[in-house]
Amino acid sequence: MTLPIDLLLESGVQELIGWPVHAIEAASALIIFAGAVCAFVRFVSTGLRRRSLIGEFSKIRLRLGRFLVLGLEFQLAGDVLRTAVAPPSFTEIGQLAAIAAIRTVLNFFLTREIAEERAEIDQDLKKPEPRFAAP
Repeated sequence: MTLPIDLLLESGVQELIGWPVHAIEAASALIIFAGAVCAFVRFVSTGLRRRSLIGEFSKIRLRLGRFLVLGLEFQLAGDVLRTAVAPPSFTEIGQLAAIAAIRTVLNFFLTREIAEERAEIDQDLKKPEPRFAAP
């Protein structure tokens, strides 16, 4: 007789965890959207001021990359939370593993690119300005 009670408790926990999972996934989407909007606005404003986009482009990409990394982390957190509550089937485990692997690889390369961009920007800032000798 305890089987129906266990099933009710398990479905109740799954239902209860469903709300935070949806909230985390929504937060992820909002983070990525906000990052894209900020990057677009900065790109357009830089272009309208007729400033050189070459130097600013790296800074814009760096900021957008940070938003993407954070959004991917939130998505992965939602996936982990979802599977921690309900034991999925082997097919669902395989799909989750593939999704988690793809997100982790994307996150790794984004983080590495952000670090490289940051180092490049810091190096450019440390370069002394060229001085012209008077004739």
